[in-house]
Amino acid sequence: MLSAFTPDEQTAILLSLRVALLATFGALPFGIAAAWLLARRRFPGRALLDGLIHAPLVLPPVVTGYILLLLFGRRGAIGAYLWSWFGFTFAFRWTGAALACAVMGFPLLVRAIRLSLEAVDQRLEAAAGTLGASPVRVFLSITLPLMLPGILAGVVLCFAKALGEFGATITFVSNIPGETQTLPAAIYTYTQVPGGDAGALRLTLVAVVISLLALAASEGMARYAARRLGQA
Repeated sequence: MLSAFTPDEQTAILLSLRVALLATFGALPFGIAAAWLLARRRFPGRALLDGLIHAPLVLPPVVTGYILLLLFGRRGAIGAYLWSWFGFTFAFRWTGAALACAVMGFPLLVRAIRLSLEAVDQRLEAAAGTLGASPVRVFLSITLPLMLPGILAGVVLCFAKALGEFGATITFVSNIPGETQTLPAAIYTYTQVPGGDAGALRLTLVAVVISLLALAASEGMARYAARRLGQA
C-alpha cells in the first residue's frame, strides 16, 4: 500500500502514526490519574487543575505550541534543564511533536474517562472494600473494568486529535521533512506549491481511512468489553 506514495509521503504517514501512538499511550496513565482525581476527590485547587487540563480546548493551538516552546525549548524553563542534564530536547524533534499532540488530546482523553468513571456505581467498590479488598485491588478489579468503555473512547479521541494536530505541532517543532513533518503538515506543504493538489488529496484520504479504522476498532473493543462485563 505504501508503495503508492512517494518516499516523503511514506515518511509523513509512518511518522504521524508513531507520533499519534506515542502521544496517546504516553498520555493514558496520566489521563486515568487526572480523571480519577477530578471525579473522586475534592481538594483545594481542583477547579484550577480542571481548567489547566481543559485549557488546550479553548486556547488557539498556536498559543499552546508557543507555551510548549517557552517551557520545553532548549532555553525554556524546563527544556534548559533537560538539555544541560541529559542532552535531550523536545523542540524541533519528533518527540516534541508527540508531546504537543499529547497535550492537545489530553483534555478529550480525560473527559471521556472521567464521564465513564462518574457512571461507576461506588456501592460496588464499597462492597468490595468491606470484603477486605485493598483500594488498589478494588480499582484494578472493579473500577477499571467498568470504566473501560470510557478509556477506549478517550484513547480514540486522543489518537484522532493527535493524528490531525497541526497548529501546536508546527509552532513547537516546525515542519521538518523526515523529522517533524506529520500528515497535516505534509498536506499543508502540498497546498502551498503548484501542482500539489494530488499529493494533498492522497494524504487526506490516508488520514480519513486511518481515523475510520481507529473508530471501528474502538467500537469493536467497546462491544467486546461490554459483553465480557455482562457475562461477569
